[in-house]
Amino acid sequence: MISLADIQKKLRGSIAVDEPMSKYSWMKVGGPADFYIEPADKDDLVAIIEYFQSHNYSWIIIGRGSNILISDEGIRGAVISVEQALSKISIENNLVTAEAGLRLTKFVDFCIQNELAGVEMLAGIPGTVGGAVVMNAGTPDGETADYLVEVEIIRNSQIQRVKKENADFSYRHSGFDKDVILSASFKLPHGEKEELSEKRRQLILRRNKTQPLELPNLGSMFKNPPNTYAAKLIEQAGLKGKRAGNAQISEKHANFIVNLGGAKAEDVMKLIDLAKRTVYQNSGIMLDLEVRLVGFGNSAKEKE
Repeated sequence: MISLADIQKKLRGSIAVDEPMSKYSWMKVGGPADFYIEPADKDDLVAIIEYFQSHNYSWIIIGRGSNILISDEGIRGAVISVEQALSKISIENNLVTAEAGLRLTKFVDFCIQNELAGVEMLAGIPGTVGGAVVMNAGTPDGETADYLVEVEIIRNSQIQRVKKENADFSYRHSGFDKDVILSASFKLPHGEKEELSEKRRQLILRRNKTQPLELPNLGSMFKNPPNTYAAKLIEQAGLKGKRAGNAQISEKHANFIVNLGGAKAEDVMKLIDLAKRTVYQNSGIMLDLEVRLVGFGNSAKEKE
């Protein structure tokens, strides 16, 4: 069994014990993690992952907590945040390399300031570059993988570089579910700064108008099935505004579940189950979750 003292000997960054994960979730739910770790830099991150792997200790990586639902029981094992350790971005000959913990808002702004197009559709998504790569985040205007060239990862305890064509990208999916993203490189086309800024502004305005951003949420709960929209199916099933405890299927956008104040992960799960069951009964379509469920198996798993 690994102790706090054992980890502190290997870590230059910070560590907290029994840390409430609700502090790090955009849904504002989630019980405590045994250890919450913020490595000092990339080398510190790689070293602590190697240590946990060599001792067969459970751990997961998180970015900004904007796409994970954490159980009320919390997470047995370590939660490693990469926001501090992996936040650099650079450019060389229109090839932008962004580390995994960099916020998407900063990534998009950097590209626009350098007159590079193709990622402005990510504006307003409250995640990190690493999270966007893993789930191939996007909108009807484009996906993260569109201009991606290469991803630097930890796989099988080794740092590797994977070309886009070997990454198994598809709608809201990549082949990196079991890996740790370190950085991603994008070859972006030229764009006019003013046009890109205006496009970003319009996208954010549209997002603010159509999504319940005034309340804690995890964004789209379900992937859109082929040729239709999850929100449309949920609304047609009569579920807009349905509540479980202090969680609610948003009245503004049916594919969002919001925390009205003091909701539990259990409440959110009840609404997830209700939506899946009712939509299937109503349409014959089984909704597939877009958010990650963490801690519901009573232990952390690598890249759960």
